Amino acid sequence: MVISLLNRIGGWTIENLDRRGQETIFLFNCLLASIAPPYKFKAILHQMLFIGASSVFVIFFTGAFTGMVLGLQGYYSLRQFGAEGALGSAVGLSLIRELGPVLTALMVTGRAGSAICAEIGIMRNSDQIDALECMAIDPHKYIMSPKFTAAILCIPLLTSIFDVVGIFGGALVGVKLLGVNEGAYFQGLYKSVVWADVYMGIVKSLVFALLMVWICSSRGFFLYMYKVGFGSEGVSRATTQAVVMSSVTILVADYLITSIML
Repeated sequence: MVISLLNRIGGWTIENLDRRGQETIFLFNCLLASIAPPYKFKAILHQMLFIGASSVFVIFFTGAFTGMVLGLQGYYSLRQFGAEGALGSAVGLSLIRELGPVLTALMVTGRAGSAICAEIGIMRNSDQIDALECMAIDPHKYIMSPKFTAAILCIPLLTSIFDVVGIFGGALVGVKLLGVNEGAYFQGLYKSVVWADVYMGIVKSLVFALLMVWICSSRGFFLYMYKVGFGSEGVSRATTQAVVMSSVTILVADYLITSIML
């Protein structure tokens, strides 16, 4: 009984270490393929259109209503202490340091990350990736590198859009609807937000972009390694796992980065 239990634990440990090792090698191969010439500018632009430009609409509205909720909640919380003038500082710091990078990454994961995993999973399921390897075409360079480059370039830009829209959404509620002084709102924002806050948001957005595209693409690339089944059902399960794992990893990484950079 004990020997059987130890065998199962050992087998599970070895299997997961093997998966993590293959995923790490996959990440390094994709990063090397992304920085090594020749560069596929047309493919990169296509992925930037899909990951970045097509996500502006959902990022805009998510940022606007997040800022409006922060303005509403922050006003009634600060009013208890007679500090309504600090509303701009509270909204700006909350968005730039935390909510902007995290919510942008989660929204892009749900919209684009799921599609990336499904696309690569279908290519693996239909043996297209194996066919590329048989023709001596590196799939990391041909398929993965444009997605990695586009995600790393676009998600920080989407985060900045989220932050700006959220700040003005908070101003709309706090200044126009609740009567906070407009000068106090933006002056508090100007005085409280420093470069260290902006730098933290940039670092988080870059890390989240890398985690999202890595996890989503590797789940599709190693479709059979995760034993999710075959055909469309297997691809759908892999896509669900990719979105869940990416979201959880982004939240864990957010805590770790915050604890290191504070």
